Amino acid sequence: MQTETPDQLRIAALEETVAGLVRRVGTLEAEADIRRLQARYLFLCDTPCPEFGVADDAERIEAIMALYAEDAVWEGVGEYYDGQFGRAEGAAAIREHFQRFWGEKKDPELLLNAHYLTSEQIQVDGDHATGQWIHMQPWLFSDGKALLRSSRLNNAFRREPEGWRITRTRTENVFIAPLPEGWASDYPSASVLMKP
Repeated sequence: MQTETPDQLRIAALEETVAGLVRRVGTLEAEADIRRLQARYLFLCDTPCPEFGVADDAERIEAIMALYAEDAVWEGVGEYYDGQFGRAEGAAAIREHFQRFWGEKKDPELLLNAHYLTSEQIQVDGDHATGQWIHMQPWLFSDGKALLRSSRLNNAFRREPEGWRITRTRTENVFIAPLPEGWASDYPSASVLMKP
């Protein structure tokens, strides 16, 4: 039996340390990619849409759909969201879900909707990951009504050749609180935030 030399032991320890660092950096990069993916999804869901160059809601929907895997699921769960949102399986059904929300002009019109994301937890396991968040979003309508909505998210992601994609959006109501008329003022009719 051959004994390893001190140099061989140091090299083996160094290789083990480097391999561990590579794994840790890979996890951190995956978490950062997933964080950006989730934030971009909610950014595109804001009203008015802050993404510069998105001409209409049909383009907005396509930008959102580019974030989803073909076999993804979007679902509302729990006693309030189960009946309100239901379950959409596959990209075509998810597109239809968003078209129902943005595809037709509604009265009263949604004037403002902004997502504030908190309480992040991301778990990465190779090419799959899950993430949990809580978000708050104020809603303002053209008839003066306003509400504050809070939801929990339990989402799943998969690394595909073109990058991370959402494979599941699962949302559950925390609360909905009516806000008094005039609660917010001085909000834009269109966003110019990302304009060059």
